Formats: sequence, C-alpha cells, structure tokens
Amino acid sequence: MTKGLLHHIEIYVTDLKRSAEFWGWFLEELGYNTFQKWDGGQSWRLDDTYIVFVQTEERFQDVPYHRCRVGLNHIAFHAESRRHVDEMTETLNNKGINILYKD
Repeated sequence: MTKGLLHHIEIYVTDLKRSAEFWGWFLEELGYNTFQKWDGGQSWRLDDTYIVFVQTEERFQDVPYHRCRVGLNHIAFHAESRRHVDEMTETLNNKGINILYKD
C-alpha cells in the first residue's frame, strides 16, 4: 500500500435512502461498485478506496446542512474527459439536482 493514498471517506447524512440514490448513480458512473450495505449505511468501493454514507441519528439532525459550515465541504473526482463531465452534468440536471457552479 502506498503511504498517503486515500483509504476511505465516511459521511453522515440526514436521509440515507436519498443520499444512496444520488451517490450510488454518481459513484457507479465513476467506476465504483457497491461494497457494503447495512441498515444504517452503505459504501461504494473503487480499488483500495471506499466511500461510506451513514444515517445520522435523529438527535444529531437538529442543525440543517450548509456546505460552508464546519465539516466536509466537497469531494472532487477525476472524470474521463470534459465530455464525461458534461454528460454527467446533463444527467444530474435531468434528475432535478441543483448544480452549484454551472460554468
């Protein structure tokens, strides 16, 4: 194993079903496969890296999410090409997903 490579990212979410529907498609488009699935979470894996989504307990959901709050701001992935990014953006638009930076 190469020192410094990303092992995994774990993200707590307020709606696991909704998050899995969005991220499942997105990650599979990038080559990830379902790795683990249990009542309170799901993960996707690509080679030695995996991304985990865990359902946040209700008692911790009182503060709404905002990407500028303390915590994970974003994750950036490599795509095959600019065309691949454009195709994924079009698919996201068709799914009704808000695109943060359209340019």
